[in-house]
Amino acid sequence: MRVGTFVLAAQFPGQGPGEALHRAVRSAEAAEKAGLDSVWLAEHHFVPYGVCPSAVTLAALLLGRTRRIGIGTAVSVLPTAHPVALGEQAALLHITSGGRFTLGVGRGGPWVDLEVFGAGLPAFESGFPESLDLLLRWLREPRVGASGERFAFREVDVVPRADEFEAPAGPPVVVACTSPGSVRLAARRGLPMLLGMHCGDEDKAAMVAMWQAEARDAGLSPELVATAEHVSAGVVQIADRRADAVESLTKAMPGWLQRGLAAHRTVDGRPRAMRDPLAYTELLCDLHPVGPPAVCADRLAATAERTGIRRFALLVEGSGDLAATEENVARLGSEVLPQLA
Repeated sequence: MRVGTFVLAAQFPGQGPGEALHRAVRSAEAAEKAGLDSVWLAEHHFVPYGVCPSAVTLAALLLGRTRRIGIGTAVSVLPTAHPVALGEQAALLHITSGGRFTLGVGRGGPWVDLEVFGAGLPAFESGFPESLDLLLRWLREPRVGASGERFAFREVDVVPRADEFEAPAGPPVVVACTSPGSVRLAARRGLPMLLGMHCGDEDKAAMVAMWQAEARDAGLSPELVATAEHVSAGVVQIADRRADAVESLTKAMPGWLQRGLAAHRTVDGRPRAMRDPLAYTELLCDLHPVGPPAVCADRLAATAERTGIRRFALLVEGSGDLAATEENVARLGSEVLPQLA
C-alpha cells in the first residue's frame, strides 16, 4: 500500500496566503521525513480554498527540497493550460528529479478562470479530450504537430524528450475522474484515475469497475487493466481518541470550506449548489481515516479491499495549524504505516 499526502495549501480564516503556502511546504518536507510515499499538490485560482495557482511550480520547489519522495499534481487544470507548455514542464521535472514526478490532470470546473486565461467555456465543456491527447503525444513522441479545433500548429521537435530518461519512459499521468464520461476517457487511454475525497468506497469501487470494463472494451491488455494504479483522495486526522480527531476537523474545516467554496465564480453566471460546510466535514470524518492509529489503518485497509485501490492521497492539513499538521504527518508515518505493511 502506498500512502501519501494531499496538499491543498488551504487558507483558513484569519490566515494569509503566505501562511498557507508555508504550511504546504513544511507538510511536504515532513512527509518525506515520515517515510510516506508521495505528496500530491492541488491547484486553484482566485479562491482561498487553495492558494497554490501552479501545482507544477510548487512541485518543482518540493522536488528540489526532497530526495526520495514522489511529487505529483492533483491536479494541473488542463483547460486553462496549453498542453505543450504543461508537457514541457512535466518532462523537465521528470528528467531532473530522476523520475519522481507524476502529472495529474483534470477538467476543472466552469469557473471564471476560463475567462481570465482566455480559454473560454468550450475548453471546459468539450475541449478536454483534445487537450489530453495532445499532452500525451507530447510526452510520448519525438515530433508533434496539431490540427484540432483548439490547437493547430506545424510539427516541431519535442525538447526535452521525457521518454529519453532511462526508466520509466516519461512521467506517469493520472486523470481526475468525477463522472462516467471522465472515467471512460481515462480508461480508453489506459490512464489511472484520481478519485476525490467526497466519494465513499462504494462509489469508488463502481468507478474502478467501470474503468476496467471500458479499458477491456478498448483492447487494453489484461495485465494493464489489473495493475492500473488508481489513487484515492481522502482526509486523515490522527488522535488517541476518535472524538478528539473529529473535533479538530469540525472546529477548523467548516470555516475554511464556507469561505473557500463560496468564493468560486462561474464563468457564465450559472447557478451552483454548495455543500453545507459542517455536514460535509462530518461526512469526510465518516468516510476516511479519522481517529486513533489502529482505526485509521483499518479504514485504509478496508478501502483498499473494497475498491482495489492501494494508493492514497490524504489531506493532512484539516486542523489548519502548522504544528498539528506536522504531528499528523509524523503519526501517519510512525503509527499507521507500520500497521499496513
